[in-house]
Amino acid sequence: MVKNTVEYYDRNAESFFSGTVNADMSDQYSRFEKYLPLGASILDAGCGSGRDSRHFMNIGFAVSAFDASDEMVKLSSDFTGLEVKKATFDDFDFNKEFDGIWTCASLLHVRRESLKTVIGRLASHLKDNGVMYMSFKYGTAEYVKDGRYFNCYDEDGIRKLLGSISYLSILDIYQSLDARKDRKDEYWLNVIVRKTSDQ
Repeated sequence: MVKNTVEYYDRNAESFFSGTVNADMSDQYSRFEKYLPLGASILDAGCGSGRDSRHFMNIGFAVSAFDASDEMVKLSSDFTGLEVKKATFDDFDFNKEFDGIWTCASLLHVRRESLKTVIGRLASHLKDNGVMYMSFKYGTAEYVKDGRYFNCYDEDGIRKLLGSISYLSILDIYQSLDARKDRKDEYWLNVIVRKTSDQ
């Protein structure tokens, strides 16, 4: 994740938390959860407010989480009761494999030239046949806004990227409206992939 992006979340943690913690993600949850076993282990990678970690915990999943921002780690730890780790996509370290990995609006801050490597590193922490959810602002652009780097994808772009990772297969790909009430004109690309056993 780009340094200035992390600094943005440190400076704006309270407003980001309050603006995202109540977003309705029920459709995304249900599409992801149908591929998981009861009591699944989930890694929330770039957990932000901890909203999704808390949801998964409340329905009986075993959750681990990390975020790159010191301030978001504090807020999400308080909100969830989890010991959220401070880590980036480049240095996170969990000595286990997960049934599912959830990367909601976090991989979009990874530079495009590094994204394949980061996805591969995350997938190395998936069990065979484990699943990973990821979401990006819809489009093809790369841009910086208010100091944050964004890497957008459409269906063609993400299929091309994931098609170059032989041990991941796409299970679901779909567009959705932004879940925040003040962002109803923004669209997201959502993708769920499965890890096969030939990594």
